[in-house]
Amino acid sequence: MGPRVKPKGDELGAAMTGVSPTVTRDALAAARPRTAGPGPVEWRVADGLVPYDEAVAAMEARVEAIAVGTAPELVWLVEHPALYTAGTSADPADLVDPGRFPVHATGRGGQYTYHGPGQRVAYVMLDLKARGPDVRAFVADLEAWIIATLAAFNVRGERREDRVGVWVARPELGAAREDKIAAIGIRVRRWVTFHGISLNVDPDLDHFTGIVPCGVRGHGVTSLVDLGLPVTMTDADVALRAAFEEVFGPTC
Repeated sequence: MGPRVKPKGDELGAAMTGVSPTVTRDALAAARPRTAGPGPVEWRVADGLVPYDEAVAAMEARVEAIAVGTAPELVWLVEHPALYTAGTSADPADLVDPGRFPVHATGRGGQYTYHGPGQRVAYVMLDLKARGPDVRAFVADLEAWIIATLAAFNVRGERREDRVGVWVARPELGAAREDKIAAIGIRVRRWVTFHGISLNVDPDLDHFTGIVPCGVRGHGVTSLVDLGLPVTMTDADVALRAAFEEVFGPTC
């Protein structure tokens, strides 16, 4: 792994690329040793569409509780109404259609992203003091989690040194075509993580055209359904949980 990343003061926002080009399910066994958490991670799935500001407020409260030891770690799966978020590195020029959906400034690392129905957002609140205070390793584990989830549907997800997120080769659309299927953007406060990942299950892909997703030009966006797979959100959630336990340990 690369060098440890120290937060500036009390917290850090990060949207980082991987440290190796590809991880498959078979490679998980050879990944860095899993660092145990303080106990099983609570796994929660929200009903309906969760307003973005409400989700951020809930994360802020839970991060504080985890930091002081009054609540367990949490993975919270949500869907949001259609919106754009601007990370700490967002370039205003990448907001192509500013009037299309609400735009929320957020403290996570990265640039502009889209959230909306059909996209599974997983907010990941883990205690890196217990698991190892290494942000690069944590981001690599998030990538491995997504890639293992995709492997459950026989989709080969890949990471790239120069681009954040998880990518799928689309040779049927062109020899060099790659589409993004999942995004990563995190924040760390007192060594507790929040924000997390988003996986495109069956969102309206046209909604991504109002931004330059994550500031990356020249590549497309895809989803499990766009790849021809009849995957439901429940199917995705089952695969996400199984893969999470492979990478991070038990849930409850």
